[in-house]
Amino acid sequence: MEAQPAAAFETVFRLESPRVIAAVARLVRDVGIAEELTQDALVAALEQWPRDGVPDNPGGWLMTTARRRAVDLIRRRETYARKLAEIGRDLPVSAPPPEEPADPEDIDDDLLRLVFTACHPVLSAEARIALTLRLLGGLTTPEIARARLVPEPTVAQRIVRAKRTLARKNVAFEVPYGPDRAARLGSVLEVIYLIFNEGYAATAGDDWLRPALCEDALRLARVLSALMPKEPEVHGLAALLEFQSSRTAARTAPDGEPVLLRDQNRRRWNRLLITRGVTALGHAHATTGAEGPGPYALQAAIAACHATALSYEETDWPRIATLYALLAARAPSPVVELNRAVAVSMAEGPAPALALVDALAAEPALRDYHLLPSVRGDLLLRLDRAAEAREEFERAASLTRNARERALLLARAREATG
Repeated sequence: MEAQPAAAFETVFRLESPRVIAAVARLVRDVGIAEELTQDALVAALEQWPRDGVPDNPGGWLMTTARRRAVDLIRRRETYARKLAEIGRDLPVSAPPPEEPADPEDIDDDLLRLVFTACHPVLSAEARIALTLRLLGGLTTPEIARARLVPEPTVAQRIVRAKRTLARKNVAFEVPYGPDRAARLGSVLEVIYLIFNEGYAATAGDDWLRPALCEDALRLARVLSALMPKEPEVHGLAALLEFQSSRTAARTAPDGEPVLLRDQNRRRWNRLLITRGVTALGHAHATTGAEGPGPYALQAAIAACHATALSYEETDWPRIATLYALLAARAPSPVVELNRAVAVSMAEGPAPALALVDALAAEPALRDYHLLPSVRGDLLLRLDRAAEAREEFERAASLTRNARERALLLARAREATG
């Protein structure tokens, strides 16, 4: 394949396949079949684009091709059903089920339908996350394994079994309402959060950012907050993503190289998104009950500290450290503890933070997590232990699968010892 069709194909696969899968699933009512039809359309693109040239609207071409294949499948099903009817016309026919009443809160959004379908309670929590990241996030199996810190074969098995279970249970392609919607909400929030994170700091590839994933996740969070205005964690997630999105333009240099938080030009931060984040966080606080803020609202409060600080040095690091301690109590995680250590290093100094990081060294989930040695390298450098810092940065570079991040870490390793 020539360079141009290959690049266009990769772009379409990453950006358009979730939308195509969602649209096709609405037609065929089966997410597994929808993914297969989308893959068929992608194969057709691989065959035709090098020969005929990349179409003016590659995403539209892919959508049209997949939908045509879906319509053909439906017609074949209808033909088969008519033949069965002819054979069994004398058999008693049961009455069709009554139509489900329309829900005034329901929305017509294929991507959100796909999320709620993939987060059906017939699936395990991990299966819901893996399937949704695959279908909606467009992530590959290795990327999902990296994001979830589990082996690739485990992720592959979860995805295959999840699709089979949804088909076997005849799960409807819909946005549920009432108790069913509330039951799936936790998984829906988590997958939207993970999709945003993959776009915000890609686990693999040549680009550090995948803005389309961030945009999809942010849009879904906004739609969900309008759909469920009394759910504090929905508003908390929306606030978090607004704050994080506000920094996107400042997170990369013109050549695509990552720019760390302390070096970012805060004048490039999007003030409109920050204002939206403040508003959403206010809604989260207003709807929070006696149990106190949830994990997403706490993370949004941390992001608000960054978003409202005039400079890196003026950031309210003691408050951030306190919020991370609350988050660790509410949602224990080695990654949260690692982030708390960073905040402690800014509030109290690198020595107490290094003790916290070293206590995480034995955590199995962080064994191949590149940010652990990266943070440790930064702390060692601030303690004038340059040789050790260089080793940590080099180890972090060997663990990341993102080319931009690897280059940044290797540059820090070189700078550590001059």
